[in-house]
Amino acid sequence: MAGVYENQDNMSMDISIVIPAFNEADKIGFDVRAASSFILEQGWKGEVIVVDDGSRDLTAEIARKVEISKKIKREVIRLDRNSGKGFALKTGILKSTGDIVWFADSGLCTPFLYGLPGVEWIRSGKCDLAIGSRLHPETVILRNRPLKRRILSRLFHLAAVLITGLPYRIKDSQCGFKLYQGDIARELYGECRSTGYLFELEIILRALKKGYKLKEFPIKWSCDPDTRLRPLGEAISILKELFLVRRTIKKP
Repeated sequence: MAGVYENQDNMSMDISIVIPAFNEADKIGFDVRAASSFILEQGWKGEVIVVDDGSRDLTAEIARKVEISKKIKREVIRLDRNSGKGFALKTGILKSTGDIVWFADSGLCTPFLYGLPGVEWIRSGKCDLAIGSRLHPETVILRNRPLKRRILSRLFHLAAVLITGLPYRIKDSQCGFKLYQGDIARELYGECRSTGYLFELEIILRALKKGYKLKEFPIKWSCDPDTRLRPLGEAISILKELFLVRRTIKKP
């Protein structure tokens, strides 16, 4: 595992934006520029952390070389092998120093501007985790998922409620646009055992078990047709993982 650092110091950041990526050479440059520009526009001190999950393309190299302001700390971590999105994100979050940690999928499906309510809620103590939701009644969908994926998503939500005890009010546990109070993010991800698709569900369940406050917020979202997720082909393994998450969460 290798990393590259810019503007190194030991001071805490206002915001840490963590982007896990696997074979995202066509997108990661836009992601890093957008994240760094957004932090500057808000007048924050921040860092952008990219975790390359063993890509077979130039994802890490492009993330290192794309031009951004020297006021933004950049860290690029390349994992030696593909270890799963959950493991990649855990790696990045445990490296973060932000008062608020922001997880964003590669591809800019949601502009960073739409996370500002989450920032304010966390700073004001209204919640500890702010979850972007594609199913919030005020969310604007610019390009929706295919019908099959929407149906499978609803079935997954129902299975998560029935098997793991996820509160039904949390409609979209899997949206890749979430904000956390920084110390809580590092605590939860330090304990997380899921390395693949269900890490987000495990984090939410751990947060609820510990009594942390969660709140969903509306976003503007556009489906990325280049998704790595194949839920239908992985349905059996997802069901098995749901039971594994339930057992993991129930452990004292």
